[in-house]
Amino acid sequence: MLYYLFYPLSDSISGFNIFQYISFRATLAAITALLISFFIGPRIIQKLQAMQVGEEIRQEGPESHKQKAGTPTMGGIIVLSAVIVPTILWAKVLNTFILVILLATLWMGVFGFLDDYLKVIKKLPKGLIGRYKIAGQVSLGLVVSVIVLNTQDFEGFATLSTVPFFKNYEIDFGILYIPLVVFIIVAASNSVNLTDGLDGLAIGLVAIAAIAFAAITYVTGRVDFSEYLDIRYMPGAGELTIFCAALIGASLGFLWFNANPAQVFMGDTGSLALGSALGTLAILVKKELLLAIIGGVFVAETLSVILQVWSFKRRGKRIFLMAPLHHHFELKGWPEQQVVIRFWIVGILLALLTLVTFKIR
Repeated sequence: MLYYLFYPLSDSISGFNIFQYISFRATLAAITALLISFFIGPRIIQKLQAMQVGEEIRQEGPESHKQKAGTPTMGGIIVLSAVIVPTILWAKVLNTFILVILLATLWMGVFGFLDDYLKVIKKLPKGLIGRYKIAGQVSLGLVVSVIVLNTQDFEGFATLSTVPFFKNYEIDFGILYIPLVVFIIVAASNSVNLTDGLDGLAIGLVAIAAIAFAAITYVTGRVDFSEYLDIRYMPGAGELTIFCAALIGASLGFLWFNANPAQVFMGDTGSLALGSALGTLAILVKKELLLAIIGGVFVAETLSVILQVWSFKRRGKRIFLMAPLHHHFELKGWPEQQVVIRFWIVGILLALLTLVTFKIR
């Protein structure tokens, strides 16, 4: 929004020319997000405490988690506010990529908020019925896929997806592209939700993934960098760097309050929205397959749940001491902080591997 206000003034005041640079606006978006988190965080936490909006801990969960009962949840409001406001302020809000990523984030943020509201305010143990959450994710996937298939920004390559590690090789999913987009958004949204089980774990991994996506979106939107790396140049995609920067700042700001011992949990309000945002980022820059590497920890957490359920139903045996995977390591004796830091380290390695793929193709 500020771009449209100040950049036209550069004709008479040269200093406003700086607003054309994505790097400048992305930096300020990250700082703005961080400051918003610090400003509204304590106020929202106090409000949630006053409303007695506390997390209910599963009885079958690790014993050490019982002491977390009553910790305020729905803290995703902090993250979403700190992402959306800076993006609107510093990005070109009429840009197709920005409109779609904001839509995806808000869409699942609403469904997550409803789920948290029903669980912690209305005291419905299951919150929003599972099929309604899936319906929200599927409908978002359909909307995003329709936009991609019918927008000029993706003309000529809408159903194509870059294959990691291979130079000038793309898969054309054709008619299967819509199911692919739906699957990515459903999977990404749910995987972040499943990972959000330890203080700081999910939000730290989201920040790491956002850093990787910030680099990808920036080079994708630069004709010189994309030509040098021999990747598809997408005019306008660089604006997503501002969203990614805001996501980094918001994640670090929320981590201030969510680090062990957590003062607040993000709840489904944050986890479902952030998961759908990561999935949508991958779709918009045509790096759908690369998401499995960037979000490798999220993938592992999700697979651990799938395998655990499959094994127990088929064989009556558990593969892991408890699923998702982070609980397995807790029950093996790893302290919570150790699990979180080690999973972050794996996330950083995967993010670096993701960036390396652009040079070794």
